[in-house]
Amino acid sequence: MGSVGEGVDARVRMWAPACQAVALLLGPYAEVVLHDPDTDRILAIWNSMSSRGPGDPSLLGELDTLDPSARDVFGPYEKLLADGRRLSSVSAVLRDEAGKASAVLCVNLDRTPLEQAAAVLSAFGAPTVPRPEPLFEQDWNERVQHIVGAYVRECGRPVERLTRQDRLAVLARLDEAKVFAVRRATPVVAGALRVSRSTIYGLLAELRAPNAKDQTS
Repeated sequence: MGSVGEGVDARVRMWAPACQAVALLLGPYAEVVLHDPDTDRILAIWNSMSSRGPGDPSLLGELDTLDPSARDVFGPYEKLLADGRRLSSVSAVLRDEAGKASAVLCVNLDRTPLEQAAAVLSAFGAPTVPRPEPLFEQDWNERVQHIVGAYVRECGRPVERLTRQDRLAVLARLDEAKVFAVRRATPVVAGALRVSRSTIYGLLAELRAPNAKDQTS
């Protein structure tokens, strides 16, 4: 819908600039509709996603089934088009100076581009095959990073916030993977855990002491 001229409903003249601004901002992906709550008819529509036009039924009864998310605001809620596209919709009751519901503004956002982008990013970032272990068997540096990183993801805390028990548990995994059988492994482990070498030596001594299993369980 373009500019609004004379002879047009006063409510359309009043709200058209706001409706046009939303339609321009969200481009072809948003349908903006102004409804008459008294006649349950469409007053004006921008970026129509269907064959609806001014004068067609609004079917505002669907709002009666929704709880308002704020005063006179409903949504975002989901709607479907006949072609299967999913929409995120919000509706707002526009009141006149006397507080009477003068119009209802609905914005229907096509989620298809967002869903397609999310699918592409998810597929792009996800591993497609299992990690080829033979390639990493001799790369103990990679093994250190992998073991420490896996533990951090499991516990949900960054490396800097690992407790002494956490570090003992990580060192137990590294020891089981025979990382410390490699010369100069300690500085690499210390760097990965963000602690000093002396801390690693002390934790290893504690780990290998009698009854150490009780400390890391």
